[in-house]
Formats: sequence, C-alpha cells, structure tokens
Amino acid sequence: MRSERLDQLLDTFASLRIAVVGDFFLDKYLVVDPSLGEPSIETGLEAHQVVGKRLSPGAAGTVTSNLSALGVGTIHAVGIIGQDGEGYDLKHGLRERRVTTDYLLESADRFTPTYTKPMAIQPDGSEIEMNRQDIKNRSATPPELEASVIETLRSVARDVDGVIVLDQVTDRNFGVATDRVREEIASLASQYPDVVFFGDARALIGEFRNILIKPNQFEAVRAILPDYEGNAPPDFARECGEELARRTGKPLFVTLGQDGILVYDGSEWTRVPTIRVSPPIDIVGAGDSTTAG
Repeated sequence: MRSERLDQLLDTFASLRIAVVGDFFLDKYLVVDPSLGEPSIETGLEAHQVVGKRLSPGAAGTVTSNLSALGVGTIHAVGIIGQDGEGYDLKHGLRERRVTTDYLLESADRFTPTYTKPMAIQPDGSEIEMNRQDIKNRSATPPELEASVIETLRSVARDVDGVIVLDQVTDRNFGVATDRVREEIASLASQYPDVVFFGDARALIGEFRNILIKPNQFEAVRAILPDYEGNAPPDFARECGEELARRTGKPLFVTLGQDGILVYDGSEWTRVPTIRVSPPIDIVGAGDSTTAG
C-alpha cells in the first residue's frame, strides 16, 4: 500500500459508522498492596487491601475502544448486560470512549460479564496478576433477549457502514452471538451488500456465513477439524482457511501472532508481516486490536 492510499483511508475514519455486536465485558483491575494485608476478624483469613482500581470495557468493548482510538466517528455497542454495578461501570467506560450505548439491552436476569483481576504490587513497583475472578452467565440466553438483539440489528444495519461481531463466550448460545443471531447476521449481510460485516469468535468462528472472518491459525484448523490437537503450521492453516472461505463465501484473514497475517481473497493468499517491537510485550487484546484495524 502506498502512503497516499493509507492517508486517504485514514481521512475517512471520522465519517464512518460502525456497530459492534457481541459480548461486552467489564475489565476490573484491583490493585492490591500485600504489605497492608490484615487478617479478617470473622474468618482469620488474610484480607487483601485494594489501593487502586482500573476499569475499562473488555471483549467487544476492547474493539470499540480501539475504533475510538482510530478516530471512527460513530460507534454503536449492541449487546446484553445486567442491571448491576458492573453494567453501570461498563456503560460509563464506553461513553468515555465516544461509544453510544442506546442499543445495549439491560436485563435483571443476566450478569454483566466481568473479568476481575487482582494485581499485587511488587517491591519494585511493578504488578503481577493474582487469581482472576470471572463473572459470566452460566445459562443460555433467553429467547426473548435473542429476539430483542435481532430486532436491534435489523434497525442498526440500515444506518451503518460496518458491523463487527465479537463472540467472546465459548459456550454455545450462552452469549450474544447465538445460533439465531448468527443466522440473522448472515441474512443481513446478504440484504446489505454495501455494509462490511466482519466476525470474530473464540470457539465458533467456522459457523459464520456471508461475512468476513478473522480466525488465528489454530482456530482456522479447529473450525474444520474440531478434534485436532497440536501445532497449526501456516501451510495447514492456509488449507483450512480456504475451506472456511468456501463456507463463508467471503475473503478471510488468518492471524499468525508475531509472524503477521495471511489474507485470502478467494483465489490468492497474501502474507502481511508484523512490525517487530522489543519486549516486554502484553499480548492481551491483540486479536481485538486486529479486528478493529
């Protein structure tokens, strides 16, 4: 790509309208000072003392944060959260990043998914993560909430340039991108050919249809061979990626970590290298950042 073309693309970001549909999590970091630990009077167990908090949108919220950082003009969050404190904090974080939350459905019967990450301060001032505490919904998404998400998608798809689907939940039908929602997304992608539909999923990347997808090399192989274990070399990932592209009817991207991205347009592969940076490197959210890009 020539620099002039890149500048041209970057200049259009402010006018873009993008909807992100999927699982919005709250990332809650609790900074713990071990030197302040004290025994609980009731249990005798050590009570960890929190001296700081960092809250930010996670999962699909990481995608919207990156879109905001890229200067995208209008960003809609479409998903399901609970009527709880975590939901309040999540919506506050999204709004701080210029994300509209009008299409976030609130349910008293669902949790706002939350990754709680206690971080212990080390003598040198650095932090290490302690045991994480996850808040997730442990039951299937109710049909009435699925219907509300589908109705919202039908409304939003008419007024955006792109729709990004982020399926963070690995249990089938426990998150936002349920089987019914995926079917609707495939239908909408056919109805609105000028809208870019793009999907990413931790477990069910191979079940999208009619849209662009972005598996990593391991996800690409497991989408075709669910019981496969072991390494997924690039050549094998290419072979599986071609089968995925036949199923989706669209080009796809296969990420290779530090080795870059493979792009398949339906007939040819192009390998895009990464820009190497020196460690230490935190890879958390790398896939979501790639999705936003």
